[in-house]
Order: sequence, then C-alpha cells, then structure tokens
Amino acid sequence: MSKAKGYAAHSHDTPLVPFAFQRREPLADDVVIDILYCGICHSDIHQARNEWGSSSFPMVPGHEIVGVVSQVGSAVSRFKAGDKVGIGCLVDSCRTCSECQDGLEQYCEHPVFTYNSYDSHLNTQTYGGYSNRIVVDQHFVLAISDKLDLAATAPLLCAGITTYSPLKHWQIGPGSKVGIVGLGGLGHMGVKFAHALGAEVVLFTTTPSKAQDAKRLGADAVVISKHAEDMAKHTLSFDFILNTVAAPHNLDAYTQLLKRDGTLCLVGVPDQPHPSPSAGALIFKRRQLAGSLIGGIKETQEMLDFCAEYSIVSDIEVINMQDVNNAFERVLRSDVKYRFVIDMASLA
Repeated sequence: MSKAKGYAAHSHDTPLVPFAFQRREPLADDVVIDILYCGICHSDIHQARNEWGSSSFPMVPGHEIVGVVSQVGSAVSRFKAGDKVGIGCLVDSCRTCSECQDGLEQYCEHPVFTYNSYDSHLNTQTYGGYSNRIVVDQHFVLAISDKLDLAATAPLLCAGITTYSPLKHWQIGPGSKVGIVGLGGLGHMGVKFAHALGAEVVLFTTTPSKAQDAKRLGADAVVISKHAEDMAKHTLSFDFILNTVAAPHNLDAYTQLLKRDGTLCLVGVPDQPHPSPSAGALIFKRRQLAGSLIGGIKETQEMLDFCAEYSIVSDIEVINMQDVNNAFERVLRSDVKYRFVIDMASLA
C-alpha cells in the first residue's frame, strides 16, 4: 500500500479536515494518477452530511477528478505515464450484468462509486478525489484532450456527463425545443450542451439576475418560473425539459409545458421527495416523467471528446483545499459561477 493525503469528513456534522490514508499498490490493470484538480459536486455535500442516509465515515469526497498518470500496471495498454486523464463517479462495477455489457455501468446492480462505496481491495470504503493521488482500473479511466483546460474539465466528469447523457438519449438536436431548469453546476452545462447540439434552449430560473448570464452560455430565452403568465406562454411547446434542481418543488409547472410525447427528465436528487405530479398532466398528452444517472464510461469518453471538438468546459472558481468548508456553504447559497474546483497543489 502507499500513503495518500486529503481532506475527510469524520461525521455528518463536522467540517472536513486533513486526513492521511492508504491507496493500494497498482495491480496489473491499474493506473496511478496524481490528482491535479477535483470539482465540488452538490452530492459531495449531501453525502458528507449524510442527507441521503447512506454515508460511511471517515469520508473523502470527490468524483470530478483530473490529473496526470504517474504509473501503470503491467497489463495497461491504453495509458502511459504523463497522460492527462479523468475519473468520474465510478471506479468499478460487476462487468458482467446486462447493464455493464451495454456500456451502462452506472446502472449496474453492484457499482463501486469513487467514494463512499466498498473497496474490496483494501476491505474498507473507497476514498475520493479530495486527495493527492488515486489508483483505478484502466477501464474506468478517461482520456482528456490537450485542447481542454484541466481545471475547467474536472466538473465535466459529473456535471458534464449528467446533462450530456439525457440530451443524447432523448436525441436532442436541431429542431428540438429544450428547457433547462436551474442555472447551477448542472444547469449551466445543460445550457451549453443543448446549444451545441443545435436545439432551441430556454432556461427556467427563479432569479431574474441570471438571465444575462444564461444567454451568454447559450440560452435563446429565459423564463422566470415564479411568473405564471410567463410560464403559460410556453404551454405545449417543449420536446424535452431537463430539470437539474436538487430541491423539492412542483413538477406540474413544467409537465404542462411539454408537447404530446414530451419528456421531463430529473437529474437533481433532493434530500426530500418532490410533490407527486398530476397523473392527468402525464396521461392526457402521453408525457413522460423520467430520470437519468450520470453516464457509462464509453459515453463519458464521447462527452469529453465532444467537449474538445466544441471547446466546451465548465465555468469555474478555483480554490485551495483549505477553503473547502467555506465552499460547501457557498454552494448551498448558490454563491458560485458555476462550479468550485479544488487545486490539489494546495495540499502540499
């Protein structure tokens, strides 16, 4: 085993503090990565504070990881020392179920998440990217183009693929009218991707001051969702609405805006259930209420390649590791445009 250092939460109600732990020695298929940057996802906060009721401590969060390969195992053929790479939300899966065989490892019945999962190699929980190094099987390592800024690429490994995957699954492209609910870490990526795919993009927000920035990011129009008359103007007009908000709210306000056969897709995970949507709003226009979880490894690589081709990265604010607890509080106040990224050089 080898020594690693990072920041960890030791309980649901204490701040993250410095933490020393062990990484495994690389196996034949392993890639050792020196972590340069890691994004802060809202789910890191949910889990560090045990808001989903499934947290194990001590917890080293972080699943938006970019870095440089420092060592590879004897059977690794896809990567070499010096390569720029990324790790997202998964570091293993069963590899044999139908979901894994279809390249949809995120839906595996036995996924191994980058943190707060069982690590069979060390008989402990997995530790994430708020740390200086990580060891991962090559199947779950992603190549990053030299065209992309590394720090701004980090959030693509969760916020990026979480919004890219449903847009591709529901075949969004030219001629589609797409709504994006919320302009945060996920929402701003949804706007960028929907615009790059050629759709007409409408942002829904409760904050009028976000309108100008939404249009800078690629929105064709902005609707203030608390203004009923503005919402009504878009009734029966959307092919697809991507809802990124991670707090309980009324979904019927959006389902009634969908065309026949339109889809409202949820990607934000609140700590309490949404109010139940009206069955009639779905039934009488054959609308769909759906969900989507990150993306498989093949699709995540596709997304990174798409970003390199279209020069898409996240809008970020880089912070030192020592500022992580303050950053958590600022995320909860929506006081970031639009993703915090930790500079791991600050650990030294």
